[in-house]
Amino acid sequence: MEFLTVNHSNFLIAMSCVVALVAGFTGLSLTRDLSEKPVFQKKASIALAAIALGGGIWAMHFVAMLGLKLPILFYYDAAITLVSALSAILLVGAALILLHFADRTPKIILTAGGIVGVGILVMHYIGMAGLEFCRAIYTPLGVVLSSAVAIGLCMLAFWIAYGQRTNRNILLGTICFAVAVCSVHFLAMAGTNFIAEPNTSDFGPSMSNETLALGVIFFSFVIFGACLWVSVTYLVVPGAPQNADVSTAPQAPESLQIPCERDGGKVFIRAEDVSFLRADGHYTQVYTADERLFCVWPVTEASKRLVPYGFLQTHRSYLVNPSHVSKFERSKEKGRCLFDGENLPPAPVSRSKLKAIQDALASQAGAVRA
Repeated sequence: MEFLTVNHSNFLIAMSCVVALVAGFTGLSLTRDLSEKPVFQKKASIALAAIALGGGIWAMHFVAMLGLKLPILFYYDAAITLVSALSAILLVGAALILLHFADRTPKIILTAGGIVGVGILVMHYIGMAGLEFCRAIYTPLGVVLSSAVAIGLCMLAFWIAYGQRTNRNILLGTICFAVAVCSVHFLAMAGTNFIAEPNTSDFGPSMSNETLALGVIFFSFVIFGACLWVSVTYLVVPGAPQNADVSTAPQAPESLQIPCERDGGKVFIRAEDVSFLRADGHYTQVYTADERLFCVWPVTEASKRLVPYGFLQTHRSYLVNPSHVSKFERSKEKGRCLFDGENLPPAPVSRSKLKAIQDALASQAGAVRA
């Protein structure tokens, strides 16, 4: 078996690394602050992030493959190449759904990172299977090493980026993700040899390097454009940050009334009489000291109306009146607010809001910090 001589373009290798870095930054930035957004917007952001991350994995691979130089003319199977891109996008999407629709425990974060690592490997080896007029021959060491690096570095990237959703951690996670994608490709290629293969695949139409280059350039342009778009969110300072509302926590005025239903009739409850609100599908349940009422407001509408008047959004599904909180309890990464009423259930506090809620309740005379 005679192996072909292999060379690479240093410029395209460098550009492939830049593509991986930009894709990682774009995808991880698109998933910032999703807990505050409606479900549809959350799903759309996750879909876009999956395309950015999964598509970035694909684009990085084929930018580097455009720099592959063999002494023979070779082509790509267009259908297999498309399957490799879709595989990466779907696996990354599954990981993001797990992160944003399940309780984000350390196990979930590591599992999601592992899924993304598998996505990189699946994309790489499916993409390599699309070569025509030549065939890749792998060494066991190259496969094992690239697999270990892919899964390990992706788990590290997502542990950093999702352990604490700060800008610094997102940037560090971006670097780890880019290193993971590039390391897998180049470690796998270092352990790969090529032989001439006269037969072509019948799976799909053949595609030349020039045609592939057009697709890769277009998709890379889209990723770079999306990167510029999300970069703006790091520069814009919100006019009325939520932390400012949480820290000051002014009392709701008597004029603010919440429309509710009691025994089939419509009633208005003063905001200061409400202990907390809980999302119930597209509506909310309003809890006072001695009863629970139905309200037609969705939690997003209730948040818009009540947060400026001192209510605290302790969780994406809960709005709490701090003047009714009798005790705040915190255990590890979660917390909850307790109320005076005997029949009132506690309101959970999500991990991302623990510090802000704890600081706001500390200023309440009746609150007890546990």
